[in-house]
Amino acid sequence: MSKKFGSSNSRFLLGLAFAIALTTITGCHSRFVEVTIDNQGPSTLHLIEVDYPSASFGVGNLAPAAQFHYRFKIQGSGPVKLEFTDDHGQTHNVDGPELNQGQEGRLGIVIDAAGKVLWSSKLNVPN
Repeated sequence: MSKKFGSSNSRFLLGLAFAIALTTITGCHSRFVEVTIDNQGPSTLHLIEVDYPSASFGVGNLAPAAQFHYRFKIQGSGPVKLEFTDDHGQTHNVDGPELNQGQEGRLGIVIDAAGKVLWSSKLNVPN
């Protein structure tokens, strides 16, 4: 009986190894956008919200010289929008680049010392 069990067990392990190899070769790849919000200003930013097609994310506070990292998947198409409140209580709304479903890569959002927002993107649609 143990001989039969060992043979069945070997086939199972061989099948599992084949499935893992096949998955690795064909590649299960999820398309995500890596976002970095970089506060290069001299004061803390508050109530930061980033709206993108079909969803949003945010962070309560971002200290001077601090960064916040987030990752999301684009579902749909449309612009990115940033909203934040500066240390004086003034709310800023800034439109960013257009995003399209299927894109992946990096999106940088830099808020400089004057409160100006600089966008950088390295996004593509993989084949």
